[in-house]
Amino acid sequence: MSQSVKGSNLRVDGNALWVDLMETAQYGGTPKGGIRRLTLTDEDRQVRDWFVRTCTDLGCEVSFDSMGNLFARRPGLDNALPPITMGSHLDTQPTGGKFDGILGVLGGLSVLRALHNSGYTTRHPIEVINWTNEEGSRFSPPMMCSGVFAGIFTEAEVLDKRDRAGIRFGDELDTIGYRGREPCGQHPISAYFELHIEQGPILEAEDKTIGIVTGIQGARWYEVTVRGKDAHAGSTPMPLRHDALVASAGMIVAVSEVAKAHGPSAVGTVGLLENRPNSSNVVPGEVFFTIDIRDPDDAVVLQMEQELRGKLEKIAQDNSVELDIVQIWDAPAVHFDTACVGMVEEAATEHGYSARRIVSGPGHDAGYVAKVAPTAMIFVPCKDGLSHNEEESILQQDAEMGANVLLAAVLKADQAFDQ
Repeated sequence: MSQSVKGSNLRVDGNALWVDLMETAQYGGTPKGGIRRLTLTDEDRQVRDWFVRTCTDLGCEVSFDSMGNLFARRPGLDNALPPITMGSHLDTQPTGGKFDGILGVLGGLSVLRALHNSGYTTRHPIEVINWTNEEGSRFSPPMMCSGVFAGIFTEAEVLDKRDRAGIRFGDELDTIGYRGREPCGQHPISAYFELHIEQGPILEAEDKTIGIVTGIQGARWYEVTVRGKDAHAGSTPMPLRHDALVASAGMIVAVSEVAKAHGPSAVGTVGLLENRPNSSNVVPGEVFFTIDIRDPDDAVVLQMEQELRGKLEKIAQDNSVELDIVQIWDAPAVHFDTACVGMVEEAATEHGYSARRIVSGPGHDAGYVAKVAPTAMIFVPCKDGLSHNEEESILQQDAEMGANVLLAAVLKADQAFDQ
């Protein structure tokens, strides 16, 4: 049997993939069945160690770059060719689920396992990548290390990022032992495919198994500080207050109103809020919160920003407080490589899986990788579209089918790309 014919018949081991998903869920597992595995914590180190051991057992060479991005490499017939790559991330939200991010890493691992067990050798080396700090929940902004890889951020600025406790990113990377010598961004790749749960309700609502992701909507993040004046809650008359929390409450409502005005595709979220001094009998003197706005059209995102700034400044003036808005992340809309998207579509069709084209609402590492290599994504449904939640859930058969599409797309890319 020829290599090409044999390759077309390959399938992943869905049971082994599911076992991997359940086993890795123990690293940072929560009592409610979710995962708290923040970037560069001991739990992150533990799951990285598991990944290295597992890939090494499959005969892969594992390396990591100066940002801690992990690369598990299976040799090909021509190792001078840049690898065909797959991947996602192992870190989670503080109350994350078992599948967000890690499905893409373990789906890639299932592809390596299928190749290993069959003895099939690809032309290119095949790699699985774990990108450091995709979530951005501990160190902001998200996708920082795929961002360094793509030249969006500098290595120095990311290494000096601090979490809310003031702990430095570079120090924590050293602590877990995953800072490599290879400068981030100097690892050549031929193409990149990322398997992920949809994190939305569309596939489930339409009874589709595979989302053929054509791109990612644009997003901007802001940090907002509202400064009023601490005062005694019992003795300060209402007309004389400079209440930072009351002003912030109006601003948070404004975020929702602006997003609704640009519906149905636009979204706006305030997900982090800190009130100071946070005492029951003190008028709040300072509030810090974040804003996340998104839309598939960059022009709409810009218009939302302009409207928000105007509304927030008016609210600050009306409440006699000071306002400071800092944009910390700007991710323009991404359009994936048409050839790679076509490979995903062909793979889904050949397997007979129900599928539709879709635009990703959330950001992904693939959005940055697309700036330096041909890229595409594959979505599978999640129950009720729920993600960034401990109740996040998917079907084992959907995970397997998504990984089968990933395998087939990688094999197509292996034949299509000459360098």
